[in-house]
Amino acid sequence: MDDTIPAGLDTSTAHPARRYNYWLGGTDHFPADRESGDMLERAHPTVRLSALENRAFLQRAVRFLAEEAGVDQFLDIGTGLPSANNTHEVAQRRVPRSRVVYVDNDPMVGLHARALLTSSPEGRTRYIEEDLRNPAAILEHPQLTETLDLNRPVGLILVAVLHFIPDHAQARGIVRELLAALPSGSYLAATTFTLDHSSPEQAAIAREMIAQGRVDAHPRTHAEFAEYFTGLGMIGPGIVPVSEWLPEVPAHQRPAPELTAVYGAVGRKP
Repeated sequence: MDDTIPAGLDTSTAHPARRYNYWLGGTDHFPADRESGDMLERAHPTVRLSALENRAFLQRAVRFLAEEAGVDQFLDIGTGLPSANNTHEVAQRRVPRSRVVYVDNDPMVGLHARALLTSSPEGRTRYIEEDLRNPAAILEHPQLTETLDLNRPVGLILVAVLHFIPDHAQARGIVRELLAALPSGSYLAATTFTLDHSSPEQAAIAREMIAQGRVDAHPRTHAEFAEYFTGLGMIGPGIVPVSEWLPEVPAHQRPAPELTAVYGAVGRKP
């Protein structure tokens, strides 16, 4: 994807959204994204599987929220580039009136936002270019306040984004600020990279790459990830490898935790 480049876009530095698109088999990425993706794949050979399982978790979580929990409003931060079965498509397939606000900080996502802004006639979708590290700016953005009613339950989607904030305490504070703005009955669906199931050798390699600045995802332990859900009622199996959260395939067909290296969970605000 080198033909239409937004003004001011830095294509020389890898971006998580474009690298994720590369792993998912998309076309919206540049050489720096592919080089970064290939380097990480050499260190974690099943990273493409991780990306696919993470994406499948997102879709199952949104289906659960729309079908079972009755949620018809979603705030998806760290949206990534449009792919098959985006949040609004999954939600509106179940609840056509669903409203979705997407947030990302990559201009490439904005360029393709038209694919995210399609909607059922009854529903509505909007896109905001903003950074997760600025939760107040997201919550106060006119596109959000015009689209979502924050007096009614919202499904907050933080899938594969919190681990890009190096400081766990900062990430925890951001989650709390976002949840504090949402009413009772809202939900948090989140995932994070983890080394909990990695071998000591794999974990050492990953930590060395992080220390060298070659990896921009910062792993969280089970206990750290659980802190994002403090005070929430956990849904289903609680915090588990993404492939184990309300799975739709038999156990023998699901990848082992060390192959995905991603935790996922959904919690309800009382």
